[in-house]
Amino acid sequence: MTTSRRSFLKRASFTTLGLWLPQTFAATKAGLPRSTPEAENVSTKAILDFLDAVDEAKFELHSLMMLRHGKVIAEGWWAPYGPEFVHTMYSMSKSFTSTAVGFAVAEGKMSLDDKVISFFPDDLPEKVSDNLAAMRVQDLLTMTPGNEKEPTGSVVKEENWVRTFLAQNITHKPGTQFMYNSVATYMCSAIVQKVTGQTVLDYLTPRLFAPLGITGMKWETCPRGINTGGWGLSIQTEGLAKFGLFLLQKGKWNDKQLLPAKWIEEATSFHIQQPGGDKPERPKTQNDWLQGYGYQFWRCQGTAFRGDGAFGQFTIVLPEQDAVIVMTSENKNMQGQLDLVWKHLLPAFDAKGSANADLGRLKTLRLTPPNGHKTSPAAVNRTFALEANELGLKTAEFAFEGGRCMFKADYHHITCSFDSWQRDEAAFPGTPPRLISGGKPEKPAAHKIAAHATWTDDNTLVMTWRYYETPHSDTVTCKFEDDRVTITFLNSITAMNPKAKDARAPLKGKIVA
Repeated sequence: MTTSRRSFLKRASFTTLGLWLPQTFAATKAGLPRSTPEAENVSTKAILDFLDAVDEAKFELHSLMMLRHGKVIAEGWWAPYGPEFVHTMYSMSKSFTSTAVGFAVAEGKMSLDDKVISFFPDDLPEKVSDNLAAMRVQDLLTMTPGNEKEPTGSVVKEENWVRTFLAQNITHKPGTQFMYNSVATYMCSAIVQKVTGQTVLDYLTPRLFAPLGITGMKWETCPRGINTGGWGLSIQTEGLAKFGLFLLQKGKWNDKQLLPAKWIEEATSFHIQQPGGDKPERPKTQNDWLQGYGYQFWRCQGTAFRGDGAFGQFTIVLPEQDAVIVMTSENKNMQGQLDLVWKHLLPAFDAKGSANADLGRLKTLRLTPPNGHKTSPAAVNRTFALEANELGLKTAEFAFEGGRCMFKADYHHITCSFDSWQRDEAAFPGTPPRLISGGKPEKPAAHKIAAHATWTDDNTLVMTWRYYETPHSDTVTCKFEDDRVTITFLNSITAMNPKAKDARAPLKGKIVA
């Protein structure tokens, strides 16, 4: 960072710069303006080619939104996902936490050079190493705090995440070595809460979410009520697109400079090189995880930058094209997903395309339920007493009526349709699948589920529970044999690894009614 920029980021405040004050702003729910690809000089055919390529690659997208010149030119949701529902962001959350730090810096509440230990005098280890003492806020933002190993798995098992993080071995000089570190982002969240007295979510609401007209967002917390920071945000696709446009416009919204442009420039610039190099199958120049890292933002091939989260949650900002591309997904091959963007969508800007191409396909997108049969001789209403199990369930009931299967385990009800996705809510133990946990709620929360059932043979009922405010789903296979049933689970995260096994043991039961 240059001396002039560091000085700016240390001293800048909304008051001294005459910028917008969050206390005076009335929230709006206005959506982004709409246009057509051709009206904004974008090829519709290229967008359709991208959809074809997604299908051919068997990538699972949940939503797509493209903006050009501040207008939405293409948007679609793969049912049962939809524009009104939030979606889990995983590490895309990090870019929002970085933005909260930017607001706190601009308001003079903290600086990038502040030492991390200065915020938590009561949580320090007995001996503070020189490297820990040297760790700055900027080192957290650039994923360079100096940890010996990635600490997230160890930290989230404890009640006091701050104290556990500060007790980790800091073997490298902070600021020198990149190591992806989700709890480093959590520490940024904890610092923002320390200096503002608000969670990141509450702090960002009047400063970012309300002026952009973003509502309904949620953020997980640690056991001590601090937003998880590095993950845990859920937000609608259009909210993600508005955030991308806010970044593209360098912190300006509706002619108000919400966040200094210099912060956006600094946060999205190259600060540290990730380790790694050329591989036979992919040169470094074609690897979007080796283009440099900013303040919780990734540089991309070319001049673009992005925030991203596991399984393909993307906000891609294309300054040269004056464009934003947003996707939510469940894909293991995130680089492959980006490759399709570079191959089809990037060339779509300022390309000649057919003005007659029809984007109506975007209105009919859906995730196809598994194939099978709608009925079976085993489709008989019955109740099973379950053997002792880790989920603590006592009974399992099946009822079939009107093209639907009603499954009940104790007081948990899930209704599946044999024809399409049946929307429901349930707090079934162990759901939904997730990579990483936040704080443990006192009671299991009900989650939105789109459920489908099919018979793969006369004795096998397969239910698909799709948690459509997350990227994930469960496949629940019920095998009926004489007077017994075996119910096995396979979540979509585990299914990506053929050698992995679902952590939930099968449920076994004997008929009682």
